[in-house]
Amino acid sequence: MASDGLLPRLAATHLAHAASVMPAVVVTGARQTGKSTLATLLLGARHDYVTLEVPDVFAQAERDPATFVTQAASLIIDEVQRIPELMLAVKTAIDGDHPRRPGRFILTGSANLLLMKRVQESLAGRAAYVTLHPLTRREQLGLGTAGIWSELLEAPPREWVELIGAQTAPAETWQALARRGGYPPPAYEMRDDAARWIWFDGYLRTYLQRDVPDISAIENVPDFTRLLRALALRIGTIVNQTQLARDMSIPQSTVQRYVNILETSYQVVRLPAYAVNRTKQLVKSPKYYWSDTGFALALSREHEPRGEHLENIVAQDLIAWRDARAMPPELFYWRTSKGYEVDFVIDSGATLLPIEVKATASPSTKDIASMQVFLEEYSDQARAGILLYTGDRTFWVAKNVLAVPWWSVL
Repeated sequence: MASDGLLPRLAATHLAHAASVMPAVVVTGARQTGKSTLATLLLGARHDYVTLEVPDVFAQAERDPATFVTQAASLIIDEVQRIPELMLAVKTAIDGDHPRRPGRFILTGSANLLLMKRVQESLAGRAAYVTLHPLTRREQLGLGTAGIWSELLEAPPREWVELIGAQTAPAETWQALARRGGYPPPAYEMRDDAARWIWFDGYLRTYLQRDVPDISAIENVPDFTRLLRALALRIGTIVNQTQLARDMSIPQSTVQRYVNILETSYQVVRLPAYAVNRTKQLVKSPKYYWSDTGFALALSREHEPRGEHLENIVAQDLIAWRDARAMPPELFYWRTSKGYEVDFVIDSGATLLPIEVKATASPSTKDIASMQVFLEEYSDQARAGILLYTGDRTFWVAKNVLAVPWWSVL
């Protein structure tokens, strides 16, 4: 843990490096992930800080964007998505610098500016992008990292047992992690579920009242809230939007727009299907995971996490790890038309690492039937696979599939 009591963040190195290279860095992520805290702690010594959540500051920025962005030599602008016109002013200021100054602007926002239609300027060639996700388990432990995915990719499978045995992160129940999620206040500051549910209720209200209107007008807030709960109940599934629209009695175009809003505001994450077709017909629809399992449980009003929530925990960790890398690998799931499915596939370019997640303490060969099909299909790139489960032993459940306690990797 950091000496000042604040948790070190996985994205800190990526942010510092980006600010040393590019004139602007856009730090995005869901509300309450700690974007402004990270930016001010890491770069605040040489940047002035302003937030558009202060009415007077918002009015000044809206009235005269060009003057606003030049009020200091280096500037952190918080919640920049609230005034999209600021992006053009930032672009103009950067283009007026000769030479350009690395790290002049740090722009934070609770929405993915690359997906927002109202943002006309992408700052192409002028900005780097850093995504801050909710706390990973190892961030909550004060380690400032995600799971050991890089190490597993780099090490030959014969060294995996030794690698995993050297980990010092303690065991815990996955249900406890699912309930608290990764937003810093409920994950780090609160010690009981009742307090967390109060926090999540307030988070939902703030999200509906502040973040969603910044992205798009919602004509029917009750329908949007029902969609939130419906997706929370379908966690980690292939969502058929047509079927979902029929179940909810709302137009399919509305469901699509609402899902896009959830993606833009970093509440749900789309995981694409691995589409390299060799001998089997593949399913190509995406799966959806929530950015925070605690919030998803509160939305669905489930008190007991399901196995899908353990899968979502792994998805969260993989996505946070991927997005903190300068050259991120690709992340997929794999499913055939005959029903063979592998939960996650990391594609590093030269290597494929398939990962299966099972909420069982006693895995067997039946749990890796799909993994074996995948390994046979892609034997030239996938050397072996990982089965994450809830027990406490690391062992080879097959010659090319290692069963590993989930907490020893995450």
